[in-house]
Amino acid sequence: MKITAVETVFPLAEVFTISRGSRTEARVVTVTVERDGITGWGECVPYARYDETVDSVLAEIMALEADFANGLDRKVLQSKLEGGAARNALDCALWDWEAKNAGERASVMAGVPHIGPEITAYTLSLADADTMRAKAAEHAHRPLLKVKLGGEGDLARLRAVREGAPNTDIIIDANEGWDAATYTELAPVLVELGVKMVEQPMPAGDDEVLATLDRILPVCADESCHDRASLPDLAGKYDMVNIKLDKTGGLTEALALKRDAIAAGFDVMVGCMVGSSLAMAPATLLAQGAAFTDLDGPLLLAEDRDNALHFDERGVHPPEPALWG
Repeated sequence: MKITAVETVFPLAEVFTISRGSRTEARVVTVTVERDGITGWGECVPYARYDETVDSVLAEIMALEADFANGLDRKVLQSKLEGGAARNALDCALWDWEAKNAGERASVMAGVPHIGPEITAYTLSLADADTMRAKAAEHAHRPLLKVKLGGEGDLARLRAVREGAPNTDIIIDANEGWDAATYTELAPVLVELGVKMVEQPMPAGDDEVLATLDRILPVCADESCHDRASLPDLAGKYDMVNIKLDKTGGLTEALALKRDAIAAGFDVMVGCMVGSSLAMAPATLLAQGAAFTDLDGPLLLAEDRDNALHFDERGVHPPEPALWG
């Protein structure tokens, strides 16, 4: 099998800001795997929070060029690379190749034969309260908004969003920016505002205090949850886990994580980095029946892939075969 990996850059429709910084483009890695005249492809989004860069991910992928030429398959890949962006792109490209080679949809091969649209969050990036109120009003027709927060001024931001979108469900992402006192102060007010959940309020690795709090506002693990090995440490601290393909290292581990998380009593959210429809396509399989879906990456882009995912009032639809799977 021959592999290729290249950087692809997608300009964003507008500046996207979280507590760690701002961006104006999505820099992703596009991978193809080819054998017997059949090509599969996948996409990953290197993430600096996990010490990944486009160059480091490209190097990880192409270091396996000889292994693929000698027959490396998706099963062996799981132990050949650690979870992360590089393995994600390869894993998803292999799923696509296997589906095309078998003449079968990847969803059926994954044990998800009945697949349909899922309501997805639309993310409002971090800004001042007035700007976030205006953005919320602009997107008040959407059934679910995800609000990026960052510490000081968060309550004013949330009140402004609620004023702008009075009838929309809201989830929030603190991006590791809170402490126990902040949660204790804000949670009752946020529940009154109709906020359904907060993602990763405390820093990963410094979240033990969550086990001692009365979590009246459900808490979702994002940076604290990467794969199945993460689950034991989350018990008693989190109510939900956010599964992202770039964290798990692909659809293979993500499906296993979803199964084990549900068995352990966690609710499941399916999230994404800011990437194109190709990055979201495998995650639509994972999103079936999830408590929350956040696969809005393509909605944040100024331009997308050919055969892009379809979004409408019913949510994000599964990919057409021309895109993936």
